[in-house]
Amino acid sequence: MAKKYNIAVIRGDGVGPEIVTEAIKVLDVVSHKCGFTLDYKDYLMGGAAIDITGEPLPKETVTGVLASDALLFGAIGGEKWDSLPRDKRPETGLLKIRKELNAFANLRPVKVFDDLVDASPLKPEIVKGIDVLVVRELTGGLYFGEPRGKEGDKAFNTMVYSKDEIVRIAKVAFEAAMKRGKKVCSVDKANVLDVSQLWRDTVIEVANDYPEVELSHMYVDNAAMQLIRDPRQFDVILTGNIFGDILSDEASQISGSIGLLPSASMGGKVGLYEPIHGSAPDIANQGIANPIATILSASMMLKYALGEENAADLIEEAVGKTLSEGYRTKDISDYGAKTICSTSEIGSIIADCLAKL
Repeated sequence: MAKKYNIAVIRGDGVGPEIVTEAIKVLDVVSHKCGFTLDYKDYLMGGAAIDITGEPLPKETVTGVLASDALLFGAIGGEKWDSLPRDKRPETGLLKIRKELNAFANLRPVKVFDDLVDASPLKPEIVKGIDVLVVRELTGGLYFGEPRGKEGDKAFNTMVYSKDEIVRIAKVAFEAAMKRGKKVCSVDKANVLDVSQLWRDTVIEVANDYPEVELSHMYVDNAAMQLIRDPRQFDVILTGNIFGDILSDEASQISGSIGLLPSASMGGKVGLYEPIHGSAPDIANQGIANPIATILSASMMLKYALGEENAADLIEEAVGKTLSEGYRTKDISDYGAKTICSTSEIGSIIADCLAKL
């Protein structure tokens, strides 16, 4: 009997519905090809949820997602909702769902496709062959620490990490490194921050359980510089919430387009799989958004949440083959384009390529 998986889907705002549609198109092909079934159910979050329910994250969404095997997510937000109180904004819904899912580990792979080396702002000899995985702690640190608030002309946030929080994210990074290049670079600011000193000391302790993995340490300001100077020196980058937020966005630009990079947020019962870019409302409904990041996020979902590694590999192969044949969306059309495609066209081309593999 074919395996059946329940997939929660949050299409969200802006380009979210467009790019998720293309990911599902590809998933339908690969699931049929590999002999399993995906049962999708849509839920509301972000601006779309606010417009209908008045809340950025309805309780029904949390309940439904927790009853699923994985969450495929598009993007949320836009100027339309920016004037709302902070607790009613779309982004608050995203922070809350991560917390509800206990999705403490954010994995952001950064690869440069050989056919898009020239799309990177860095020299080809620097970026060719890059394969970096940023492992970011996602539910602690400065974004969630207490106390926080505003008092008159003063505002404050608190960076807090417990040893247990550091141990669990460090284990994710070391386990990932064991399947890759067996190198972990832990990024902190231990020269000035007490919380970073605890981070460094704890990571060193965890490293004792992984003698095959080479551990190094780097201050975050130096890491930001090294990502541009020599990104190939990195295999797995392990870091906290705010440092990881900044470094992973910096690393994303190495690929040449933020529309190419997926992510996975895991650790709890249900993982969340999403492109790293935002909702891009300025290009919504124009058919020019790049769905490849979402399609690759779906591939990560198959691999990490469902254990369908063969299907995940087939999606990655189909994406690579599509790019090698010169198909491009508008954002990467200046680099080796033979055919410029709309959002739906490139999704269909990837799906067709996948069917023939």
